[in-house]
Amino acid sequence: MASTSQPLRGKRACKKIFWAVFPHACFILSLVIYAFLGALMFSHIEGNRKVNLSEEYRKFLQNLWHISRNLSDNMTENEEIFREKIHELLNGAERDWFVNPKDIWTFFGSLFFCCTVFTTVGYGNTYPVTRIGKYLCMLYALFGIPLMFLVLTDMGDILATVLSKSYNEFRKLQSKILASKFCSGFICGKGDEVKSRAQSKAVTNEPLTIMEVLKSQPGVKKKPVKYRNVEIFEMLIARENEHTKLARNKSIERWSSCPELDRGKTMSRVMENFDKIGKQLEKLDVPIVLMVLVIFVYISCAAAILPNWETRLDFQEAFYFCFITLTTIGFGDTQLEHPKFFLFFSLYIIIGMEIVFIAFKLGQERLIVLYKKVIAFCGEKKMPSKKVYPK
Repeated sequence: MASTSQPLRGKRACKKIFWAVFPHACFILSLVIYAFLGALMFSHIEGNRKVNLSEEYRKFLQNLWHISRNLSDNMTENEEIFREKIHELLNGAERDWFVNPKDIWTFFGSLFFCCTVFTTVGYGNTYPVTRIGKYLCMLYALFGIPLMFLVLTDMGDILATVLSKSYNEFRKLQSKILASKFCSGFICGKGDEVKSRAQSKAVTNEPLTIMEVLKSQPGVKKKPVKYRNVEIFEMLIARENEHTKLARNKSIERWSSCPELDRGKTMSRVMENFDKIGKQLEKLDVPIVLMVLVIFVYISCAAAILPNWETRLDFQEAFYFCFITLTTIGFGDTQLEHPKFFLFFSLYIIIGMEIVFIAFKLGQERLIVLYKKVIAFCGEKKMPSKKVYPK
């Protein structure tokens, strides 16, 4: 029986892990599929568009021809005028006149554009030109941005749990170190031995006897026999209730061996996982300085790696680019020569945006607390003092 129960337990544990991970994987997979479908759509629409030579393009070529023809043989005299006219002429030129759409709207280029749309970065160096492409871009953003925010909220729960547990473990370790320093010169008494024995028995699930419980509670000894017996009776009832609860839990676990009940229980747990999205993020309470340090280290790691394929960027420019990207500002002043390599950092962008979002949320909560304190302080200052009238 033991050999057959172990594989069943292993299968049940795998099922629990699968259904626990299923909501998170479902959101991320939906976002990936949505990005790939958008890349196929925009690469087909914008990449295959026909380039029509407009009237503005003809005027541009005509003006350029006139400037080059009116140049005199003495270049030094007209050099400044030539530069001003050329600069003014090139400022009015459009990039689409000199670039083939198929070179911009490749699959990876379109995928990069889709990522900038639903992450609300919007660098501005790649944008739809056709009317159909503009309409589809609005429709694509309408559904893609909520999906991205849902993924960010879901990932935020995971990051909030990791950060809160790490911070709590650090605080516990710090308190233990301080407690060991203070208690190193003292000797524990008999009461500590009883407490340690009770804790060790609680850990090993061994029930304590009533006498041991009474010995660990000196307040019971001072009471009369009548009240002491009443408390002993209440303790016995409490222990009996605990045993009945444990028996009920075991019976429920046995009932779960029925596949129909087990399937219904699993589905209810999956629904609860969907309902709990965003709850852990609301409970997060860590210092804002710690989050700023995490953001600085996170961006610095990417800024050290990015110049390996973007040779025009140094560490400072890469740090600036990553910060503008993760905060979804996206000026577009820094352009990448190889955006398809940056797509491999899509998970980095999602996690980084989530870390920045958590930092902004914590900063928002701290600002609200600060405003409340300022308003309360101003209210106390302006509160009129109560006058005491003689009777």
